Amino acid sequence: MSPISLTPLSQALSLGAIFLLTLVIPKFIRWRARMNKLNAIPTVGSSGFFSSYESARRYKEHAREIILEGYQKYPGQAFKIPHVDRWEVIVSGKEMIEDMKKASDMDLSFEEAARETLQSDYTLGAAPAQDPYHITVVRTPLTRNLGARFDDIREEIVLAMEDQIPAKASEWIKVPMLYTTMKIISRTSNRFFVGAPLCRDPDYINLNIEYTVNAVMGAQTLRRYPTILKPIVRQLKTNVPASVKRATKHLEPLILERLRKEEEYGSSEWPDKPNDLISWLLDEAQGERRKNIVYNIVARVLNINFGAIHTTSITFTSSLFHLASNPELVQTLREEVEPIVKELGWTKAAMGQMRKLDSFMKETQRLSGNIGATSMGRMALRDFTFSNGTVIPAGTIVCVAAYAMNRDDEIYEEADKLNPFRFSDMRAQEGESTKHQMAGADPSYVLFGGGRHMCPGRFFAVNELKALLAHVLVTYDLKFENGGEYPPDEWRGAGVSPSRSTMVMFRKRVA
Repeated sequence: MSPISLTPLSQALSLGAIFLLTLVIPKFIRWRARMNKLNAIPTVGSSGFFSSYESARRYKEHAREIILEGYQKYPGQAFKIPHVDRWEVIVSGKEMIEDMKKASDMDLSFEEAARETLQSDYTLGAAPAQDPYHITVVRTPLTRNLGARFDDIREEIVLAMEDQIPAKASEWIKVPMLYTTMKIISRTSNRFFVGAPLCRDPDYINLNIEYTVNAVMGAQTLRRYPTILKPIVRQLKTNVPASVKRATKHLEPLILERLRKEEEYGSSEWPDKPNDLISWLLDEAQGERRKNIVYNIVARVLNINFGAIHTTSITFTSSLFHLASNPELVQTLREEVEPIVKELGWTKAAMGQMRKLDSFMKETQRLSGNIGATSMGRMALRDFTFSNGTVIPAGTIVCVAAYAMNRDDEIYEEADKLNPFRFSDMRAQEGESTKHQMAGADPSYVLFGGGRHMCPGRFFAVNELKALLAHVLVTYDLKFENGGEYPPDEWRGAGVSPSRSTMVMFRKRVA
């Protein structure tokens, strides 16, 4: 019998059937199984195939309200919200948060969540995402050298404030607060990171301010494209490559000079070696990490600035807004700051004694929600089951309803009111003196995240903020024009910032 010959049409149909059986159908089965698990989690908004897109559009303008609705409707549980390209699961309650903190990186991954939400391989750089040794640098030498370098930070605060808030005792001046704050903090942070005079270079200051915006906007653009096109989109449709090029122009001479010194002395230790971020990164970057070293150091300096400038500027600005709208607090805080500085000077040790100032800062962030509506984003790398039985399918991002928790009367008494010394009063109780600090771990307060991925730069950020606010308190009087109230925060999706246009009035204080 002769073999059966297939027509071209029959061959095409056979190949199509094989394709369906081996690729499409298994993929559909996996998708269906994942959706069954997601469908078991209640939705805030619509979960219909088409109607969920309308809910995702609404989320861009009303994320805070939507998350508050879910938090109140499903207390201590999980709920999901639709985005245009994915579902996001929001959780609350101490038990679920503890489950997230204890989860291994193989179950709930901070890095993979950042890769998805920030498109970090393309915005913050693939090398820092794949080998984040800069986190080790922030956690250890950067934090350890805070005390030794505090004089430099203090000096730059004084000089930056004089430049950006040139107030006189004889008259009030208006200052556009948020952008001014960003310039002060970029300069102060980079005095610690890269030293003077680079920290004062106007282009370098603006670069670090703009890089955060470029990275976030670039991530929004990149998420709309398939992975294969993202390298091209990064080059053509984002400002990230231009930011890296500008940073390289400023940092490459410093990096090459350090490398030349190492070669000259045959050691990573040499006379008058700067005690700064570039040196700490080079010390950590040994062996294979020395490949493409200039780019790798530049990318990590930008990464650290990304984390340091934006969030610290938001926190500082909202704290100033609360002081301007509550002038009675200024004298109380001065009465704490001035005796401590007189005794201990402008030192890290002095900052540690300022409990009321620490409490005020922590309370303003609790109330203003300047971490945004959610915190502690993680991606499930495999199906993850919470203690209460909730299953998060692999590939899903899960977050904590941080803003809603901060406004919960069952967690904080009169949660919608500013109680500036809420946390210092807690610390005054027996056995609580080392708890409730802004930089400390607190299951109900997730400004800096939690677990192993709690922000490694929080000790630097809190000490810098205290030094900035203490300097304002002893140097200036401040107020809103016509005794104005705290201006409404500006929400974009789940992100928030203090009012960008609000002015604060300053006058040089006469002691």
